[in-house]
Amino acid sequence: MKEPLITVIVPVYNIIEYLPRCVKSICGQTYQNLEIILVDDGSTDGTDKLCDELSKEDARIRVFHKENGGSSSARNLALAHAQGEYVGFVDSDDYVSPDMYEKLYAGIVKYNVPVAQIGRDEIDAMGNMLPDICTPPKQPMVIESGEFLKELLMHRGDCSFCTKLIDRRLFPKEAFPEGKLNEDFHLLVRMLPQMERLVSLPEQTYHVFYRIGSNSRKADKETFSRVYGDCVDNADMVEAMVAEEAPALKSVALRFGVFQRLEYLLHIPVSQMTRDNEMYRNVVNYMRKNWFRGMRNQELTGKNKLYHTLFAIAPKGIRMVHKMIR
Repeated sequence: MKEPLITVIVPVYNIIEYLPRCVKSICGQTYQNLEIILVDDGSTDGTDKLCDELSKEDARIRVFHKENGGSSSARNLALAHAQGEYVGFVDSDDYVSPDMYEKLYAGIVKYNVPVAQIGRDEIDAMGNMLPDICTPPKQPMVIESGEFLKELLMHRGDCSFCTKLIDRRLFPKEAFPEGKLNEDFHLLVRMLPQMERLVSLPEQTYHVFYRIGSNSRKADKETFSRVYGDCVDNADMVEAMVAEEAPALKSVALRFGVFQRLEYLLHIPVSQMTRDNEMYRNVVNYMRKNWFRGMRNQELTGKNKLYHTLFAIAPKGIRMVHKMIR
């Protein structure tokens, strides 16, 4: 039987230097029945023309141009035009090993699941390997969706869509939340009940290029990525969902909510810790309101609880001390 068509979606914005490497790695896949969709999200550096040139080199590449609206809107546009039975995603500054999609599809078939994921590594601009964000299993592992949600909330699971191959029928009509960062986590949590289970494969075949200045990486000390605020919003979404649909995970969801707010408070510039900053105010209020529950939570470490206590008492003072120590 002919292998099913896989659509690989690449959102593109002002990435002229790295896009050829990305696209070349996808075109060179051992799994060849691919549709590659490049969505130019209003590039202004010539990347838009580069997309058109790359499409002439491989008939499997389709290009769409749109006004700038962010990665989520670019991905949603591509999903609306995708023809593949399965869908994968690659960020335009990253690249993939030649056998990634062959291994992902083989995992879906062998374990009879709608989703397969594989490991990733991170490489900085100097070519140095960075510590793993998520450690892949040593052997293929089938994970029930409820257990996978717990792994995500414990920061052990991989929420990235770039490491996954997914049955296209699983995507809801309103897929990635537009205007938000940490959009992968938001959508994946919504999709988990329909997935039922997935297989996690060993090896690291997706390669993240750690580029300073991208959405979640600080270019200077006063830069505060809105990803931290979006992560807090996602924590609220999960707590509400768990309370209604998976009450057994309430303590894990609380742990996640506290942890995400600690990340927010440990990264926000002191200059933005003001009373007129509504997001900051809400974060501190949550830490104070949930202090007693946090101290009783068995999922939080002693260090988590110490920071929780300190930030509940004097957030700005603690942040200033932390800044001086760093």
